[in-house]
Amino acid sequence: MSVSYRVLLEGGQGEYVEKKSRFIATLRKCESEEEAVAFVEEMKKKYWDARHNCHAFIIGSGGELTRCSDDGEPSGTAGRPMLEVLSGAELRNAAVVVTRYFGGVLLGTGGLVRAYTQAVKEGLKNCAVGRMVYGYDVCITTDYLWIGKVLYLLGNLKLEPVSTEYGERIVLELEVGAEKLKTLERELAEITNGQAQFEKKKEIYFVDKEEIQG
Repeated sequence: MSVSYRVLLEGGQGEYVEKKSRFIATLRKCESEEEAVAFVEEMKKKYWDARHNCHAFIIGSGGELTRCSDDGEPSGTAGRPMLEVLSGAELRNAAVVVTRYFGGVLLGTGGLVRAYTQAVKEGLKNCAVGRMVYGYDVCITTDYLWIGKVLYLLGNLKLEPVSTEYGERIVLELEVGAEKLKTLERELAEITNGQAQFEKKKEIYFVDKEEIQG
């Protein structure tokens, strides 16, 4: 199981021009092969008049499924370099289509690899990217007596409640990374003399708010 991976929170588009050829990269979050294929077809229809619509995508938290296509460009000059950019950025559940409008000048294999690679990088600059972290949905129930210390502990661990319910006792719902779980449980027991209830509810992946980019 992957401890963490990066995802597109918002897709984006970027453009690169090489010897009058335009390379337009469009990136989108896709959580299944079906979504990715539908996205590729959508881009092909939108840019029906382009010479090439090359694509690449990585699906699954561990990158279990990868696909790429040169769409008529010389083998290995488009799809594979595009896929390598996604992989190098640790992106998962992401797809990219690079549309090429031919400028009349042949670029050669090296020039094509460079252009398709740069186009994807330009597109990524205009995307919002976040890191998905493996952890747990946690519930903390505490008396009002301890809430100040509990919130101070959460602040030190850079944890922010997803929700807070005030009743006879205070119930805090949190998303906690696996690496912080034991520390939180141990220190919570220490500061509340074991009076706070700690419940690990289920395994989850969640967006690490400290690592959102774009």
